[in-house]
Amino acid sequence: MRSCAICLFILLATTSTGITAADGNAGQIAGSAPAAQADYLLQPYDLIEVVVFQEPDLAREVRLSQDATISLPLIGSVDLNARTVREAQELVRKLYLDYLVSPQINITVKEYARETVNVLGAVNTPGAINIPPEQPLKLLDAITRAGGFSRLADRNKVKLTRLNGNGKTSTFVINADDIIQSKSNEPWILSKGDVIYVPERIL
Repeated sequence: MRSCAICLFILLATTSTGITAADGNAGQIAGSAPAAQADYLLQPYDLIEVVVFQEPDLAREVRLSQDATISLPLIGSVDLNARTVREAQELVRKLYLDYLVSPQINITVKEYARETVNVLGAVNTPGAINIPPEQPLKLLDAITRAGGFSRLADRNKVKLTRLNGNGKTSTFVINADDIIQSKSNEPWILSKGDVIYVPERIL
């Protein structure tokens, strides 16, 4: 009987702990973005959802314009250029202080703006490759996503063409085998609009 009583006590304690944890999660303050998104830098044409806690009439799904602005009820145009999700939440919260008492804001990215690079030439599936929104895309990763090098690829003379901020084009010739054999991190982080061309070996 004593053994059964101990088992029952442990069962009740475990159940009680589970309820407390659930209640704690439910009681978290609205207005914090998911951890994976909080430091994401918002881009033009991202689709975001803006929720004002306990103010359902103010909730909106809006797409950032070309200059990264949105329009929200009461506060009008909001400039989110060069702001993370966390910073955007704080900005919107401050703007709503003129209209609401202690506003709590939650912003979620519903659809990321599509940013791509092109991988062409001697790869197995050439074409556009999406840049992941929350992590960098490196040259070898892009080639891997394009199906990897083909049998005839010249991996010593991979070309990366990039449009610079001044409107000029730069081309780099990269030895991919050196990167593969190196133990250090790959230095080539890709940007929107980059073009990677893998030539064929001369037989």
